Amino acid sequence: MNLFRRTALMVLVLSVAFASPVWSKTLRFAFQGDIKSFDPYALNETFTLGFLNNVYEGLIWRGPNLEIRPSLAVRWEVLEPTRWRFYLRKGVKFHDGSPFTADDVIFSANRVRAKGSDLKTRLSADTKVVKIDDYTVDFITKKPNPIIHVEWGSWYIMSKSWAEKHNAVSPESVTAGEESYATRHANGTGPFKLVSHEVGVKTVCEPNPHWWGNANKKHNLTKVIFTQIANDATRVAALLSGQVDMAYPIPVQDMKRVDSNPDTRMLVGPELRTIFLGMDQFRDELLYSNVKGKNPFKDRRVRLAFYKAIDIDAIKKKVMRGLSTPSAMMIAPGVTGGGNPKFKRYEYDPAAAKKLLAEAGYPDGFEVGMDCPNNRYVNDEQICLAVVSMLAKVGIKVNLLAQPKAKYFAKILAPKLDTSFYLLGWTPGSFDSWNPLHNLHGCPSETGRGKFNLGGYCNPEVDKLTDMILSETDQAKRNALIEKAWAMTIEDVAYIPLHQQALAWGVRSNVELKQRPDNQFDWRHVRIK
Repeated sequence: MNLFRRTALMVLVLSVAFASPVWSKTLRFAFQGDIKSFDPYALNETFTLGFLNNVYEGLIWRGPNLEIRPSLAVRWEVLEPTRWRFYLRKGVKFHDGSPFTADDVIFSANRVRAKGSDLKTRLSADTKVVKIDDYTVDFITKKPNPIIHVEWGSWYIMSKSWAEKHNAVSPESVTAGEESYATRHANGTGPFKLVSHEVGVKTVCEPNPHWWGNANKKHNLTKVIFTQIANDATRVAALLSGQVDMAYPIPVQDMKRVDSNPDTRMLVGPELRTIFLGMDQFRDELLYSNVKGKNPFKDRRVRLAFYKAIDIDAIKKKVMRGLSTPSAMMIAPGVTGGGNPKFKRYEYDPAAAKKLLAEAGYPDGFEVGMDCPNNRYVNDEQICLAVVSMLAKVGIKVNLLAQPKAKYFAKILAPKLDTSFYLLGWTPGSFDSWNPLHNLHGCPSETGRGKFNLGGYCNPEVDKLTDMILSETDQAKRNALIEKAWAMTIEDVAYIPLHQQALAWGVRSNVELKQRPDNQFDWRHVRIK
């Protein structure tokens, strides 16, 4: 090779080496779990829905501060108390090039309420969805519903023609281990499109060059690479070494190390998720207990004893390192109806707990199994271990089963609700009290009420109030109904609320992003310097 050719080749190589970082803005991020399905109706789980929020879109979109913004619907109006009209965005195309029309909204409305969907509560079964023309759709409810659209930030619209072409007309249940073409493929209208997915390894997405919002886009990304890193230490090491640009959650014990590193920083803020304990209150005999012939959790005294045995301040101080807010309610202060000063936690009182157990007929306590994830919430397994230790002091022997979230959710969400005592977290998709009252506290029924009420708590009076809350248009009256419903559930000891955990994201210093209080990572706002 002559000198000229060698020099030209050298210049070319160096140009590529130094020019690539300028035009190639690849976001590499890590999370503790993986995407369980690309079917947007298969799993009502924050990380999965948050990831899909970048690929799919709904009629509305939640902004950085969770404000409602137009998305596939440009505007909407209430024609009558029971009739909402949505005007759809024209000129939108799905990633496969097919046009978005009212037919896709009608299809998605039917599909999200079909058997196998984990998001049935996004749209009530008795709501009629009527096509007015190709870009106008009416939603007709039996009763007034002032919050019909606030649940739709994570109800994503699917392509009718694509689903029919690939035999994915019906959603497949993740918890039942079912799959369809939509499980591993995606076809949304969003700002990013799926390129590849290797389960447990990495998922690659690229910007959608035909996205309707590109003229005003905020990000400067050319590629997004997601890697599941389940181990906390490994995830933190990947961030500190520069292998990833963003990682979450960061364990509380590693936050100072991330913040003190010159190339990384911590983003810590309040999350709208409440971590709580649930108890099987519907079986005549617990699945996992040495008590035979009856169910201790059916007795309020036992539930209250468990509550009083838990030292929430110790959990905050020793397990969460101060980064949690103990809660008397099953909702955070940022949720409509939350932060009510009238409600206080039942006091930590082991002696009172022992007395309650004795009064209920368990002076020597009893054994019970407990289900807990070990890679879903901040320090989830450590919280469960603390609870086990605290309950042991009042005579309760807890046999803890801590598992990765895939196995954990498959177990507790199985059709037979395979659990006796469990830890779970909940962020209301609507950021309104109706959501947890309906989903977590409603008497379970085939209509979808109480879909995530895994302990089977049931108070018909609470159900009546919940229905009234959904249809009440006077805000003052609605707030009074919400307060009354929460007072009932707290008195019943329906659950044992623990705390709201803090968001803990680790970010490289050259990355700008927005941290949403619902812990969804929106790539629309990411810029890499």
